[in-house]
Amino acid sequence: MLGKILYKTYYQPKGVVEKTIQQGIYNTWQINRGKDEMRKASETLQQVIHEDQPLDNLSEVSFLTGAKFWFMTAFCAYSLSRVSEKNIKFIFYDDGTLNKDIQQKIKSQFPLSEVVDHHQINERLATSLPESKYPFLHYKRRVYPHIKKLTDVHAGTSGFKLLLDSDMIFLKKPVTMMEWLLQPSGPFYIVDRVHSYYYSDQIMERLAGFNIPPKVNVGAIGLKSDLINWDQIEYWAKHMEEQEGSNYLLEQALTAMIVADKHCVVGALKDYIVMPTLEEVNCKQGTLQHYVADSKEWYFRHAWRSLI
Repeated sequence: MLGKILYKTYYQPKGVVEKTIQQGIYNTWQINRGKDEMRKASETLQQVIHEDQPLDNLSEVSFLTGAKFWFMTAFCAYSLSRVSEKNIKFIFYDDGTLNKDIQQKIKSQFPLSEVVDHHQINERLATSLPESKYPFLHYKRRVYPHIKKLTDVHAGTSGFKLLLDSDMIFLKKPVTMMEWLLQPSGPFYIVDRVHSYYYSDQIMERLAGFNIPPKVNVGAIGLKSDLINWDQIEYWAKHMEEQEGSNYLLEQALTAMIVADKHCVVGALKDYIVMPTLEEVNCKQGTLQHYVADSKEWYFRHAWRSLI
């Protein structure tokens, strides 16, 4: 509770002020205007259903989303349905903010979808990831929503799942990713522009017992749920924070440790572009663009408009 209060009353406002100073007042206004227009445009999106393709045994693609992020999720899912050539079942995991009205809207926009609401998730976690045994992970769920991409999607379930971040747009058919969906044999991930784990390779490798693959980005990540060792995740996360502090990249670091000893399928950087430049956005380079860090500006001001 204290962590949430500090975030809302100090860190969040401080971050907004610092970001405005960094971007400039005019650019910030342009970004916010683009975000508002994108939010309105998202309400008109409808899943592309390929009539010549079967509607059974669909490949499943998952998102963790909520009321604040749904407009971005809608654009990402719509863009994938448009370029995939095959029908996809989208699984939307509720971050705790999807009320019944939003869930109905999701189903109307994406008929081939399922919403897993937070009540279902909490019931599953109560038995598969009890707080009495995993207190640190439950604490992180309350103060660090990113960890839900691991706990809420995978704990107590089985099989491979492909989880996508919302702040992405598919420009072409993601061949490598779609082939992996049809026959996954190990984890799938895309490559970051920079090495972004925050935590040192030394502590990550000591805990995992393997060399950590560089530049794993979790914007598109495929994992086998029942192979995740939650005792390890609880210990790793707690130990890393005790030794090197808390950071929003914890979930990405943990994922890199999970896949460290696995044979992975990796989306090529030239196709799956993390943090695209303005030129790459304007030229629509790559198969997928993931708008992290400074590329958020190009995302809200320009990138989404190409889909309308």
